[in-house]
Amino acid sequence: MRRRSLLRRIAGVTALLIGSTLPYGFISLLAPNQAWPRRNHLRPPGALPNDDAFVSACIGCGLCGEVCPPRCIKFHSRDGGEGGEGGEGGGMGRTEINTPYIDPSVRACSLCGKCMEVCPTAALSPTLRKKVAMGIAQIDRTACYPWVDRGVCGACVTICPLGADAISFDFANIYRPVVGKGCVGCGLCVEICPHPSKPIWILPILTQTDEA
Repeated sequence: MRRRSLLRRIAGVTALLIGSTLPYGFISLLAPNQAWPRRNHLRPPGALPNDDAFVSACIGCGLCGEVCPPRCIKFHSRDGGEGGEGGEGGGMGRTEINTPYIDPSVRACSLCGKCMEVCPTAALSPTLRKKVAMGIAQIDRTACYPWVDRGVCGACVTICPLGADAISFDFANIYRPVVGKGCVGCGLCVEICPHPSKPIWILPILTQTDEA
């Protein structure tokens, strides 16, 4: 009987610990490699806004990745055939062999502009840093630690290369981040976010939704 009672207590404590992580670590604990497979895949800065046009214009030369200082530009080997697996972030998922993308949850764009300078086609065009349109940051206020009073952070605000126009602190609380209209979607805030389930990510501009 004592053993059963002990096992019940252990089970109860375990359930309490797991429950206490919600919503903060739930997704990453259940599916660390599947939770956000596409939502952070971005085209490099200066990319044609229409993804079909971008794929058609890109010749897969790889120059953008070679000159990238942070080495954030990666290349699709193959994402399925025509009409294959879709994905967030501008429709990536067709036949895209050696086309560039950035996953800021791994390594974000520093907005240096070198990739735009070396691109031999119209796929990437030189664009002023404040005019880049890779996407826009979205913050899940039900998971971000400062927004749920679970801690003090501010890393995303500190790292942003565009300052308060892109992301700043909420007027009523100096620790709660708020995304501004000046955000261009470079993803540095995503890379630096210390939260395991990444409550900040980049959305395509045309499908931006209100913050939770």
